[in-house]
Amino acid sequence: MKKLWLIFAQSVTISLAILFVLQTFKPDLIGRGESTVTVRQAEPEPRSRPSSSSYSTAAKKAMPAVVNIFTSKETSAAPTPFMDDPLFRHFFGDQLEEQPQRENSLGSGVIVSPEGLILTNHHVIESADEIEVALADGRTVPARIVGSDPETDLAVLKVDVKSLPSITFGHSDKLNVGDVVLAIGNPFGVGQTVTQGIVSALGRNHLGITTFENFIQTDASINPGNSGGALIDADGNLVGINSAIYSRSGGSMGIGFAIPVSLARQVMEQIIRQGSVTRGWIGVEAQDITSELAESFKLKEAQGALIARVMRNSPADKAGVRPGDILLQINGHAVIDSSGMLNLIAGLKPERPAMLKIVRNQAELELPVVIGKRPARPETQRD
Repeated sequence: MKKLWLIFAQSVTISLAILFVLQTFKPDLIGRGESTVTVRQAEPEPRSRPSSSSYSTAAKKAMPAVVNIFTSKETSAAPTPFMDDPLFRHFFGDQLEEQPQRENSLGSGVIVSPEGLILTNHHVIESADEIEVALADGRTVPARIVGSDPETDLAVLKVDVKSLPSITFGHSDKLNVGDVVLAIGNPFGVGQTVTQGIVSALGRNHLGITTFENFIQTDASINPGNSGGALIDADGNLVGINSAIYSRSGGSMGIGFAIPVSLARQVMEQIIRQGSVTRGWIGVEAQDITSELAESFKLKEAQGALIARVMRNSPADKAGVRPGDILLQINGHAVIDSSGMLNLIAGLKPERPAMLKIVRNQAELELPVVIGKRPARPETQRD
């Protein structure tokens, strides 16, 4: 009996010693009966990642490719009310003759090629007979117009300077609301300026700014003189061409609009290749489908474009499209609204066949149409 008790005492002593050692050196191995709590731990940021508080690297990458544009054009002085007075004409005739005056304006542009091609807004160079470009290195050189497109408010200039720093094109279709963007330009002629903001919205249209609208909206400050400048992402890549602002005072109110680089590139390449932009056209006027119209036409959803007018002898007229038809699809692509219809048809090549899916008298029809060439500057927004 004493032997068994001795063995038991020795076992307890050894066990307590083991527990003491584990408690001292390996406390995690001893459970305490507590429930496990799972938390989400952020991944450690790589050391090479730039600080989110500074975008100097992006700005330094893009700024050399952004230029200031100065334009001037000759205008006639306003006629004086004394021009028809014989007495005044007798004494001051030569002085009363209309004297030409020069009107100056400014804007911005983006160098897109080391060979001296510059992308800017059409309204920056519209009607100008003299254009000068101030480069980031301080040089001022004359520029000529390669071509322009009023319907997207884009233009391409050329300067006879080689080996220029050019912008890197980004992917505007990868932008998301909330992404950080920087606007670079020459506001009010004070010199090259960088402002920072975020993407406020994408795909803005029905603004009445241009015929073809698909704007990036940003709260990065855009002021007079910024037009034609660069909107870049946090990596310094071009994602848009600053074009317009919403303002009641003439200054920035946090609502600016930029043309996506995807659209700007398509237009630019056509201008460089052929001097102008060729778009598809079928000759209709359309309006959006509202919820009331959708209910009236017994549509499943308020989507499509209601044909309000068909131009005589136009491709749509020859295809049998009638006022009152509802256009649902073009070559299998859904028509969301009249603006979307405009963009889809404009992207089609003239003289090529296309298929229109329409609703007429609550029945779906498919009509083949041969796409025409859009007139250079129609009086109204037609498609």
